[in-house]
Parts: sequence; C-alpha cells; structure tokens
Amino acid sequence: MSVSKSLRVSLLALGVALPLTGGLALAQGAAPAAAPAAGAQQSNKVVARVNGQDITEADIAVAAADPALQLPSIPDDQKRELLTSYLIDLKLGAKAAEAAKVGDSPEVARKLAYTRDKTLLDEYLDQQARKSVTPEAARKLYDETAKTMTPEQEVHARHILVDNEEDAKKAAARVKGGEDFAKVANELSKDPGSKSDGGDLGFFTKDRMVEPFAEAAFKLEPGQISDPIKTQFGWHVIKVEEKRNKPVPSFEEMKDQVNAYLERKAQQDLIVGLRKDAKIEKLDDKGNLVEQKKQ
Repeated sequence: MSVSKSLRVSLLALGVALPLTGGLALAQGAAPAAAPAAGAQQSNKVVARVNGQDITEADIAVAAADPALQLPSIPDDQKRELLTSYLIDLKLGAKAAEAAKVGDSPEVARKLAYTRDKTLLDEYLDQQARKSVTPEAARKLYDETAKTMTPEQEVHARHILVDNEEDAKKAAARVKGGEDFAKVANELSKDPGSKSDGGDLGFFTKDRMVEPFAEAAFKLEPGQISDPIKTQFGWHVIKVEEKRNKPVPSFEEMKDQVNAYLERKAQQDLIVGLRKDAKIEKLDDKGNLVEQKKQ
C-alpha cells in the first residue's frame, strides 16, 4: 500500500523527496510503526494545536499505526515530525472540507460509512482475538497438536559433488578405501554450500532433497557410503552420518504460530457466528431477490 494522497501532499510541502516508484511500499506482514509511549497521561499530552483544536500523543499513535502512513526509511524523530505535520494538515483540510459541504455528497457519505464500519469491525475483531490468546489456550492447542504429529525421519549426511560419473567413481573408491570423507569432499566437491565443511549437509528430511539423492541417502545406514548417484546437479557420492526422528518443535518455537492461529480462529468464528444469526438477501441487477439465506 502506498503513502496516502494527503500525506504525500504534506511531505511535498515540507520538501521531503519521495521515491520514483510512486510511494513507500509497505512490506506484506510488516508490523505497524511503533506507537509513542503508552499511558493515559502521556496519550493525552498535547503536542500541537490547530485553531484551538488539540493534537495529542494518542493522535500520533493512531496515525503511526495506519498502514498507509508507513515511513520505514525515515528516522523516528523525523517520522514523528512528519506525522505531526500531517495531522495538522488533516485537521485543517477536514475543517475546510466540512465548510465546503464535501460530506453532503452521497459518494462521500458512502465512503465515510464504509470507513466507519471497517474501523469498528477491525477493532472488534482485534478485541476478540486478544481475548482468545491466553497462555492456557496456547499451551492446550500446542499439546493437542504435538500429540498428533507423526515422527518424521531425518538423515545427517555428507556428499561429494562432481561433474561426471568417472570422477564420482574415483571419489567413491577413495572414501570406500578408507580415506577421510570430509578431506576428500574438501578437495573434490563442486558444491559451494558444503565443500568447505567437508561436504556436510546437516540433518534433512526426505522432501528437502531431489528424489534420486533422497532415495539413496535414506536407504543407507549410518557409516555407509553410496555408489555414484546422478541428479540434475551432477554426480554425488553420499555418506550417512546419523539417522533420527525429527524432534517435535518446542512450545517456545511454535508460540508465535500458535497465537496467530488462535487469533485467526477467533476472528473467523466471530464472522461465522454473525452470519449464522443474520438474514442475508442478494439481489440481481434488476432488484429481484436471487438468494436468501438464514445462515
């Protein structure tokens, strides 16, 4: 989402350069800008006045949380000054628009109604989500999910990657003859990601590797070395170091995902419940009833 039109005007008025792409992009999933310090007294602190109308810390916090007003590349002090200037312009512009009776038009009235409905729903959904995310609910969901997880096998392996079968056969003969696998991998392997670490690939599940490689690796027992295996990357010689069942992620590792799921489920359940109790009618372009549901 790009910088809003009104903020763009304020920025230009202050001489702040905007990127040529036409707005500062908000990265998907990025957190809103940090709000000023909390607390009722601090929130009510007046930072500016416009024709006698106060602008407070709380007003800046609301503006800072607006996705359309994200300014990620600007220092905090400058960002605060820009938001304050934007709120000044917003107050002045809104009063001027009221005097010009801009809000009397049906189109603007619809936009205002939509914005009000959206703000109320968003806040209601946020409140319900916060109620649902408790330590007890999170732990219960994690415990129930962990019980259903099927152990998945992992292999810890090394490999030597070369360009052709002949070189792979020579490498296999050396390591099967007793030479240190890691030493030979450091000398011969073409894989830049593992060459300097003796060909070590760490632990991986079967789906993480291309099929011919994975099939060969998972058939080997610890300490065994494969014959040359061909993949689209070249020819491999594989040595399995260990096998194990993949550990179940801990609660701390999964906590953010668990909380996010609880939030989404609470919000979804709320909307489903509202629809269930509503009489919903849909009309065609002639105004005729085409669908009626007591959902």
